[in-house]
Amino acid sequence: MNPFFQLDTSRPFEEACAALQISVPAHGFGVLAVHDLGATLRSKGIAFPEQCRVFEVCNPQQAAQVLAANMALNMALPYRISVYTQNGTTRIGMIRPEAMLSALSSDPELAEVARQVEASTMAIIRASAAVAGDL
Repeated sequence: MNPFFQLDTSRPFEEACAALQISVPAHGFGVLAVHDLGATLRSKGIAFPEQCRVFEVCNPQQAAQVLAANMALNMALPYRISVYTQNGTTRIGMIRPEAMLSALSSDPELAEVARQVEASTMAIIRASAAVAGDL
């Protein structure tokens, strides 16, 4: 299975970012932080032509389940969804939670949490990418 889930959207970059901000809480998650990697690189004098924002998102109940099972997994939290451009195309994507967590733990209860998170975050991305005619 591809460890990445990403969708192209006809939305412009800023509109896709705004749609993600709306979609996250609609699916029971919160946005904890947004990192504008493109702006950060450009502020350091690096010629970076693309746009890239990484949204740290979290569902508190699911995060608590993960941490209760294995506190060391705090290093994999919060979860990240990216909006970025590549060669004129806006994309929204993530590393699949099931793939990431299966590399870190064999706990079947955590595998179920990862499945739930993956279903929710895929729905977030689909809702953020969708505009009339996209689906």
